Amino acid sequence: MSVGIVSYGAYVPKYRIKIEDIARVWGDDAEILKSGLMVNEKAVPDVDEDAATIAVEAARAAVNRSCIDAQRIGAVYTGSESHPYAVKPTSTIVAEATGATPVLTAADFEFACKAGTAAVQACMGLVSSGMIDLGLAIGADVAQGAPGDALEYTAAAGGVAYVIGNKESELVAIIEDTYSFTTDTPDFWRREGMPYPEHGGRFTGEPGYFKHVTNAAKGLLNKLDTKPEDYDYAVFHQPNGKFPSRAAKMLGFSKEQIKPGLVVPRLGNTYSGSCMMGIAATLDQAKPGDRIFATAFGSGAGGDAFSITVTDKIDEIRDNAPKVEELLADPIYVDYATYARHKGKIKIA
Repeated sequence: MSVGIVSYGAYVPKYRIKIEDIARVWGDDAEILKSGLMVNEKAVPDVDEDAATIAVEAARAAVNRSCIDAQRIGAVYTGSESHPYAVKPTSTIVAEATGATPVLTAADFEFACKAGTAAVQACMGLVSSGMIDLGLAIGADVAQGAPGDALEYTAAAGGVAYVIGNKESELVAIIEDTYSFTTDTPDFWRREGMPYPEHGGRFTGEPGYFKHVTNAAKGLLNKLDTKPEDYDYAVFHQPNGKFPSRAAKMLGFSKEQIKPGLVVPRLGNTYSGSCMMGIAATLDQAKPGDRIFATAFGSGAGGDAFSITVTDKIDEIRDNAPKVEELLADPIYVDYATYARHKGKIKIA
């Protein structure tokens, strides 16, 4: 029995801030930062947007794209590291807003930037077991970065939702298999009550991102006995533009394979939505029969790899909701003061 994607939807706020406008405040060299990070600007939430509202918009887009009866959704799982409530699920808000309530199961997921793909895997299991008809898996974040911290240059806002099912006539993409690689690597964390995360610099690259991304990817390639050249596209978690480009090269994927899904230069790092946004951007242009290889990364740390094959159904539903490219178009640029207000960095005594 096949399991895969029945529909997908994305949401990106209209507001952006350019890297040079952040660098100007802190006295940093914007050109060096842009070159090193391969990020030019990032998405900024409006004053009334948070991970829940972003998740709702992405979920509604996914439901509308395939004209799904929301009452068929038996599970709603939202992955985020910026849930608006410490105690109150985001997923119940999404379920109510999309008309899916009552649902069999709803819960919020946390695993840094791979919480959304962990939700996809959970939905895959529930659908495959027959416990639910459809599952809704979301990755949404209003990513945090302390003023002046390196994270502030990339931490962005956005979200993606995937409807997971197993009726072959409905699948726009078959998820052939998935493989995860997880260890306890303390590269990034935020304790309860802390407004901003901290990161262990020397753990971020090799022991964090690259170890887990490459091991998850190699594990799935070995499991399926496939090679990078067997795929038309590849997507890797995008904390910046440099890391996924290097990971692709290490694994034998080409620049051409990752280019369609590499949206971070114009979007920033949407954390739980990062890899999922790259997959959505790829689905926006993939043809029936194309294969997509994707690997998400979450600090703490773990990687989730997926092998996906696009079906004929994609052409029927693709234009029924905004594409990622459309969401990135015509941004409204803000200065640092407006950005700080939107992000709640300015506290009123």
